[in-house]
Amino acid sequence: MSAAPTAPQAKGGPTPPSGGRRTLLLTVCSLLVGALLAVAALAPLPFSVTHPGLTADVLGEHEGRPVITVTGAPVRAPEGELRMTTITATSPDATVRLADVVSGYFASDRAVMPRESVYPVGESTEEIREHNADQMVESQDAAVTAALGFLGLDASDVSVELHLADIGGPSAGLLFSLGIVDLLDGDGEGGDLTGGEVVAGTGTIDAAGRVGAVGGVPLKTQAARRDGATVFLVPRDECGDATADTPEGLRLLPVTTLEGAVNDLRALAAGESVPSC
Repeated sequence: MSAAPTAPQAKGGPTPPSGGRRTLLLTVCSLLVGALLAVAALAPLPFSVTHPGLTADVLGEHEGRPVITVTGAPVRAPEGELRMTTITATSPDATVRLADVVSGYFASDRAVMPRESVYPVGESTEEIREHNADQMVESQDAAVTAALGFLGLDASDVSVELHLADIGGPSAGLLFSLGIVDLLDGDGEGGDLTGGEVVAGTGTIDAAGRVGAVGGVPLKTQAARRDGATVFLVPRDECGDATADTPEGLRLLPVTTLEGAVNDLRALAAGESVPSC
């Protein structure tokens, strides 16, 4: 009697790892992942951490010197304030790590921004400082031209000098122009353009009086409210950013031009309806 045939056995298949080898592989993989995470956590990242910065009343003095000096025309003595706003940022060569980025993402008193958006020009601190100083000079020139043009005054008869030490960039342009208008004309009827209140804001301006976006608006609204502002002028295109985390008690007033900003401030001082973000 013949025996039953034996089933053929498969050859060449991988041998599954034993329990000990599997544990070793998992341990090695875990160590590698942990090492990668550690490297990521310690590696510098191309970001800057930003905070609400100082504000300065362009109708008053900054560091013992008038911000706006007018000669060749009578100047009013305003009762309110027009505060330009800033943000502060880590230096371009500062080390920002993953923990800073994560904590900044969830924080309301600071923000993490791509370094190139904070420092779009220059590699060193000195280069960036020089660039910001140049932008500030251009912004001041445009602000004076826009304000005098709005008032119908001739720059050959009226001279305006602007001084704001240690602050660079173009974002104070709108507030400079408004300050000049308030000092020379107020609300047009003998009163303050601010209505005697603390008004803050931000925005670039060109010689034709057009207002441009600046960035960092949520932090600037915090700085404004911290320093007593109840109204904040914001470029209309940045209303979305401004309304994301508006401090309590701060009214947002969208603007696109110097003329529109002046008209809205006059209307607000008179108790009339004005637009909002």
